[in-house]
Amino acid sequence: MNNIKAIIFDAYGTLFDVNSAAKKCKDKIGDKWKHFSNFWRITQLEYTWLRSLMKRHKDFWQITEDSLDKSMKAFNIDHSMKNELLNLYKVLSPFEEVPETLKILKQKNYKVAILSNGTPSLLSELVNNNGLNNFIDDIFSIETVKIYKPSPKVYDIPIQKYKIKKNEIIFLSANTWDVSGGGNYGFHSIWVNRGDNIFDNLDYKPKNQIKNLSELLKLV
Repeated sequence: MNNIKAIIFDAYGTLFDVNSAAKKCKDKIGDKWKHFSNFWRITQLEYTWLRSLMKRHKDFWQITEDSLDKSMKAFNIDHSMKNELLNLYKVLSPFEEVPETLKILKQKNYKVAILSNGTPSLLSELVNNNGLNNFIDDIFSIETVKIYKPSPKVYDIPIQKYKIKKNEIIFLSANTWDVSGGGNYGFHSIWVNRGDNIFDNLDYKPKNQIKNLSELLKLV
């Protein structure tokens, strides 16, 4: 860890709680809100991978809306809730430990950045609305290369900006396929395993696994 110059975070599921939009509507959606939210997230990710393979790019916000349409039909949720859910997705809540962790990392003089599937405007809105703008140096979006994670082209974006070596970057994600993508590219990838999940078999096993981001402070 002594050679680390930049610490880069995935956004969705790592810094920001993707279930928080549906959770704020749970009184309207009912007990199925969490199953609905998970289905929405899985469909969203599937669409990013499929569009990358088909070379039929849509930005992340369009994919979020398309996947919501399918999810609302699958769970028989009234279409009148669509705009409310989309607006809440723009203001997802960060996980509890995120602000303090980012603040401490900045005090340690690391470059701190986000590398995400999200659009630049969507990510900037999330960062600003949650008061994190003073702790984030750069926001990197896949829109630079028009292909989604886990393409190596995505993980190359911060390398081109910072002009540092791959192994000088710590990359953190709650998504195992993203951890593997960054690790296979050459980052020191760390898995944020918030839900005691099982790691995928994708030719990479992280040396470090943490339950939340505050545990990162013990490693750097």
